[in-house]
Amino acid sequence: MVPFRTRRHLPDHDHPAHRAHRPQRPPAQALTGGAVSGPPCPLCAAPAATPFAEHDARRYWRCARCETTFVDPAQLPARADELREYALHRNDPDDAGYRAFLARLTEPLLARLASASRGLDYGCGPGPALAAMLRAEGHQVALYDPLFAADEAVLRATYDFITCTEVAEHFHRPAEEFARLDTLLAPGGWLALMTTFLPDGCNFARWHYRRDPTHVVFYRPPAFHYLAARHGWECEIPRDNVVLMRKPLLPPSSRRGRA
Repeated sequence: MVPFRTRRHLPDHDHPAHRAHRPQRPPAQALTGGAVSGPPCPLCAAPAATPFAEHDARRYWRCARCETTFVDPAQLPARADELREYALHRNDPDDAGYRAFLARLTEPLLARLASASRGLDYGCGPGPALAAMLRAEGHQVALYDPLFAADEAVLRATYDFITCTEVAEHFHRPAEEFARLDTLLAPGGWLALMTTFLPDGCNFARWHYRRDPTHVVFYRPPAFHYLAARHGWECEIPRDNVVLMRKPLLPPSSRRGRA
């Protein structure tokens, strides 16, 4: 599995100065007035993304179909760079403010779960506060993280719910990651995500979420509606930056047969 950062953080936390990255290719011609054909979207595979911005020696592209914005594939951070960035941040699982931040996801998710559900915290990080909060409500929660809890055995089971908080923005190949999450969800299961949406009209150069060098893909609601249509999920956005998607009890072909 490709590396992805799993350190959760409050969105208001200060971010360190952006590190220098590997040598970059010359700027895209479109950013200086010429025509250029961009890379395909890593989420929906639409061809020829359009230039979006270039900041801190990084080039960003925008998909016209699902509105995902992403770092140029040639500029994705190496695992060693990601690890160095993670080490700069501390999130205390016992911190009340941090738990209140995570409650933005747990509250709508808990309202939809059956009692004693079995879940997976995908990208749990070194201090899995979210899992502790869900266990306190009577649910079972397994942990997976490629850096901090790399137990591949948990990826051979299926779950009633999967949480993915402050993780999806680190996916180097998001289409593959979401396809994996689909296989891990039991029929009727919930996928609960939290990631900061790229807002309309923001100052992208100064946006705190962009300035974290391990953040490589930024979503807007159309991206999640695309994913729901692609995998046959239901999709809800109960509050800003929180997405709940439910896998159907029956596959689409079976549902059509019963219509």
